[in-house]
Amino acid sequence: MTTRHTDPPWANARLHVVTGKGGTGKTTVASALALALASKPGRVLLSEVEGRQGISQTFDVPPLGTDETRVVRLSGGGEVVGLSVEPKAALLEYLQLFYKLGRAGRLLEKFGAIDFATTIAPGVRDVLLIGKIYEANRRRRDGRHKGDAAPVYDALVLDAPPTGRIGRFLSVNSEVADLARVGPIHSQAGAITRLLQSEQTVVHLVTLLEEMPVQETLEAVNELRSKGLRPGAIVVNMVRDPLLDDVALDQARAGRLHKASIRTQLADAGLQATTELVDGLLEEARDHAQRIDLEREQMGMLEATGLPIVQLPALPGGVDSGSVRELADLLVPAFVTPLVTPLEGVEP
Repeated sequence: MTTRHTDPPWANARLHVVTGKGGTGKTTVASALALALASKPGRVLLSEVEGRQGISQTFDVPPLGTDETRVVRLSGGGEVVGLSVEPKAALLEYLQLFYKLGRAGRLLEKFGAIDFATTIAPGVRDVLLIGKIYEANRRRRDGRHKGDAAPVYDALVLDAPPTGRIGRFLSVNSEVADLARVGPIHSQAGAITRLLQSEQTVVHLVTLLEEMPVQETLEAVNELRSKGLRPGAIVVNMVRDPLLDDVALDQARAGRLHKASIRTQLADAGLQATTELVDGLLEEARDHAQRIDLEREQMGMLEATGLPIVQLPALPGGVDSGSVRELADLLVPAFVTPLVTPLEGVEP
């Protein structure tokens, strides 16, 4: 694993948003990051907003509901609490919190108004999803949302929508605040925007060293910056070391690997060095060299963003709760910093 920059952009962050193109291991990285932050030790909320139950599958626990549920307790005292944010439940909670519409809210649900608001009304769904995370960030151990009491959570990790949607998802509250000029909706939307644009929030981007994921990552970095949001680390996932050294890669790329040497090594391994086998190995070596060239080119493009780069290895046995802890151990040097309390001026 490698990192760049001695003073990372997440030095003062409490909310770590994790995004990435589908298939890059976004949920795995978010889960590993939550474990790493909990190792301080600390209490970390790991949330998902896409209804895929990726957290429960990663940690091999029952499906998460709308209640915050502990999914892991570490031997050092830290713990990860899981939450699957659901728009309908978030809207009912919002109506009760700001308008005291407990029974009336349930009546609206009976007549389908809640489903309408969360599926048809533009932006409402994302506002509610982010609002739930915002509330958890503000909540303190004395049950209040302001004051001197310590926060309930030392850090929060959000398994967010993919890179193609992340800019819109995180900026929707700014748009809502412009539409609703007064009232609790305007107030909350503005407060959430201030949180997301503050040093308390960073957005980490997960990618593979492949053309499409890297291109989406670069586009997302530019979009986040244009919207006043703070990109954090680029996490390059599933990294594999070259099978050949640079000299052998040059030879493989040019088709100049020594056939006699390959035959000798095959014979020493007890294999019959047929022409077809040797030619096949030469072709695979050439493909491997070209693959390494492509990966190095993509890495150069990522480095050009100026963001810290964190590399995680490919896990030969696949991903399970045990391997996620291995990845968490690799993330500790890059992400575990002293516990950070909320910054002044961010609370509404």
